[in-house]
Amino acid sequence: MVRKIETALVQAGRAPVRQYGFVNPPLKRGSTVLHANVAAKKAVGQRAALEPVENYGVMGSETHFALEAAIAEIEGGTRAQVTGSGLSAITVPLLAYLNTGEHLLVPDSVYGPTRTFCDTMLTRFGVETTYYDPMIAPKALETLFRPNTKVLFTESPGSHTFEVQDIPALAQVAHARGAKVFLDNSWGILHFAPFRHGVDVSIHALTKYPGGHSDIILGAVVVNSDEDWRWLRMGSLQMGNYASPDDCWLALRGLRTMHVRLKAAEAAGLKIATWFASRPEVARVLHPALPSCPGHEIFKRDFTGACGLFGVVFKPDHSADAVVRMIDALQMFGIGASWGGFESLVLPTTGAIRRSAGTGQFEGEAVRFQIGLENIDELIADLEQGLAALRGA
Repeated sequence: MVRKIETALVQAGRAPVRQYGFVNPPLKRGSTVLHANVAAKKAVGQRAALEPVENYGVMGSETHFALEAAIAEIEGGTRAQVTGSGLSAITVPLLAYLNTGEHLLVPDSVYGPTRTFCDTMLTRFGVETTYYDPMIAPKALETLFRPNTKVLFTESPGSHTFEVQDIPALAQVAHARGAKVFLDNSWGILHFAPFRHGVDVSIHALTKYPGGHSDIILGAVVVNSDEDWRWLRMGSLQMGNYASPDDCWLALRGLRTMHVRLKAAEAAGLKIATWFASRPEVARVLHPALPSCPGHEIFKRDFTGACGLFGVVFKPDHSADAVVRMIDALQMFGIGASWGGFESLVLPTTGAIRRSAGTGQFEGEAVRFQIGLENIDELIADLEQGLAALRGA
């Protein structure tokens, strides 16, 4: 029986509830694994590369395997590989799948460090990247494919600008041309089922909502076939990818409450995004659940909910200095680059939006908000006085 997501988050990656022992699995650290004899070591070694078997520390411990099993289940995949960071969850599969002389398609709205990796290391390795409009129609995407295009990278919603891509339609184009579909699904965890929509490789920054407490750096890559698992796992081992077991244990603990935290963040985020949409200072709100966000109709079709991260575009009569004045006036919002924790954050994004395909142009200054678990009325009161500073009042 397939478990409901709430049950999977509580029970995946731990012993059955009717088994003797502590509720939480133990934290296991280590490098060297000892074997009873040479034959036993050889037998384990034959399985360890592709199976969750302890053979040497870099291949993982029971702590790693428990988190990987849990992430694979909630994503609807078969296997998962944890990585040392969200960025390494992007770079490891790209390096594992791509060869010199091959071509990669990446949305213009992609996370900045992904773009940097494509433009530097992948370029040095002889892999060419073409950036495409995240709202591209399938017919237009077809024209960008080459005989050597091996990966269609997607990120939905897009970084900072929150465009929702038509993943099923784009995946159909890619698969017809023999390309793999990668998705950075960090924003859509629990709310977008990647493998039901044509994705081959789903990428997550576990630093965000799975960790949930702004105290770990971790990533994961999920696949749904033996072929993709072999590519991913062998590539990961060959690159020496390793994640801290301490961070894996904390992520496992974070998963147990993620559903309720995410529901609270969704409700608070949507209420505050709707409040922003009613404000005279605001040109538009970039929240996928609101009609002002590019791809809103796709979001309604493919997503079951949202998280607490969204963008706000101010009207052009409010300068960059005025926006900074507003941010500096806020008392309850930390100024920080991450999201998915328990605390609310704010970040100016206009200068951080890097584009090369002509997308992501807005009429005014843009700001990203992460809504945490504080009292909503107090957050809105703080934003009220922040907007007063924006107006110069």
